[in-house]
Amino acid sequence: MRVSILGAGNWGTTLALMFQAKSHVITLWEYDTEQAEAIARSRRNEKFLPGYVIPNAIRVTANLTRALDDAEVVILAIPAQTCRSVVRLIGSISSDGIIVSVIKGLEQGTGKRISDICGEELRDFETRQYCVLSGPTIATEIAAGLPSSAVVASDCHVSAEIIQREFSSATLRLYSSDDVTGVEMAGALKNVIALAAGICDGMKLGFNSKGALLTRGLAEIARLGETMGGKRQTFSGLSGIGDLITTCTSPHSRNRTVGERIGSGEKLKDVLGSMVMVAEGVWTARAASELAAKTGIEIPIIDAVCKILFEETPPHVALGQLMARDLKVED
Repeated sequence: MRVSILGAGNWGTTLALMFQAKSHVITLWEYDTEQAEAIARSRRNEKFLPGYVIPNAIRVTANLTRALDDAEVVILAIPAQTCRSVVRLIGSISSDGIIVSVIKGLEQGTGKRISDICGEELRDFETRQYCVLSGPTIATEIAAGLPSSAVVASDCHVSAEIIQREFSSATLRLYSSDDVTGVEMAGALKNVIALAAGICDGMKLGFNSKGALLTRGLAEIARLGETMGGKRQTFSGLSGIGDLITTCTSPHSRNRTVGERIGSGEKLKDVLGSMVMVAEGVWTARAASELAAKTGIEIPIIDAVCKILFEETPPHVALGQLMARDLKVED
């Protein structure tokens, strides 16, 4: 199978290595010409996935047209906030092609999911051509060959089964689902809760606080996700609680790490300025808060994260406001 992976970050590069090992023909697209040439020349991506050799069989290019040439599957492994501009450049895919998103974020300003963006920007695009792959998938662990599981969702069971069959391996077990909305919402929103979990770690609030945060955070994810059309059982699965636990506890989670640094007293602009990778939860927090306000859904933890990030509310003040909320029945 001819696979084009758009995005040469740690996740995109990891997928290229995995899928090439299964004898798929892989093209890895990197938007930065200098970076693409460096990867192609050295056969390494030290910026995002140090220590791994990229086989010569993987074609690396900064030319999007060349990257998409004859692709049967196009994998979107780019930041959510640049997705629309890249998908617009793609223009269209073949009638029998499949797009697979591994992006975990909502578009700031619109609250749109990646499936929405593809539907708006691709000509003659049908929902049966879209899949989303999500779950507890820390890239460095998968690159190291540690066992992992994830879910691939599509409105079309045939498309989901194709991706499930072609991309499952001895170390990556894929389950299928028909809940695109639920999987996308779960993947995006868990990054915001991971920021909150990191803030807890930075403030040294202990395990009781973190356990409560994850539990109530999952309730917010499910509440907003269901309102947008997701199925409740999805939030109890790999793309929901599975990914939430991993992202909120792993030292490799960039969103948890950003939160920890903020909880320790650093400013958001300084934290982001020191990073080479994108923390999707920062931008998704605002998009989710605005989406919830429009639909009348209460998401106090996510709203508190927004106050800390964008209104410079001190974490201890935001915590006090959460703890002082009216008492209620657990939902």
